Amino acid sequence: MAVGIFDSGVGGLTVLDAVQKRLPDVPFVYFGDHAHAPYGVRTDDDIYNLTTKAVERLWDAGCDLVILACNTASAAALRRMQESWIPTDKRVLGVFVPLIEALTERQWGDNSPPREVGVKHVALFATPATVRSRAFQRELAFRAIGVDVEAQACGGVVDAIEDGDLILAEALVRSHVDALTRKMPSPDAAILGCTHYPLMAEAFQDALGADVKVFSQANLVAESLADYLTRRPEMIGAGTEPLFLTTGDPKRVSRNATQFLRKEITFTAAFP
Repeated sequence: MAVGIFDSGVGGLTVLDAVQKRLPDVPFVYFGDHAHAPYGVRTDDDIYNLTTKAVERLWDAGCDLVILACNTASAAALRRMQESWIPTDKRVLGVFVPLIEALTERQWGDNSPPREVGVKHVALFATPATVRSRAFQRELAFRAIGVDVEAQACGGVVDAIEDGDLILAEALVRSHVDALTRKMPSPDAAILGCTHYPLMAEAFQDALGADVKVFSQANLVAESLADYLTRRPEMIGAGTEPLFLTTGDPKRVSRNATQFLRKEITFTAAFP
């Protein structure tokens, strides 16, 4: 039994890299739905159907615990999955809550009423589907009051990263930051609400300015997962070597993933 990590493409590898460094003895299976990326422009029903199919494949691979490293899937599908679809012996976790806990300076399990926090103006950069879902604002409202959130749908950034065109991705990032700061000139903090975006973290920081604290998810999710597995050690088994699954062309995906993480990654077909 291993821990599953799901993403629409290569972006979730930023989370995988962080959790492997934090939990080197835990085996992981990574599923990238590259054939259907990006998710951010799809309907909620489409995202739900694709996500549940991927999670079932990870369950088949022995992963009773699955992390939705895809923010779009976390935003558009997770609540519906948790309400009526996930069996009692399985767990599927999203990536929003660790990020919001860090933003609002809360510890895991702190369910006290919403309160004022240090940040007042937050810029959210995410896919169109994540922005449309308002999942970030909903989760934030459970924990904080008086926080103004301005969301910017960053169309095209995921496509450029998946294609390996980082020059285009950086140009798009700067364009989206410019669009947001016209609406919110002085954010206190910025959320990179897509697991692809950490690759462009320097571009976001440079465009926003040094005074804006940029929150990225990978390390926060890794710490949250480590805490969860301390409380739920039965979710880890003996495991084997890491496994990388894709719905796309394994050779092309392996090449892009190796470039993305700067280490050798070999994907195999998720559905032979």
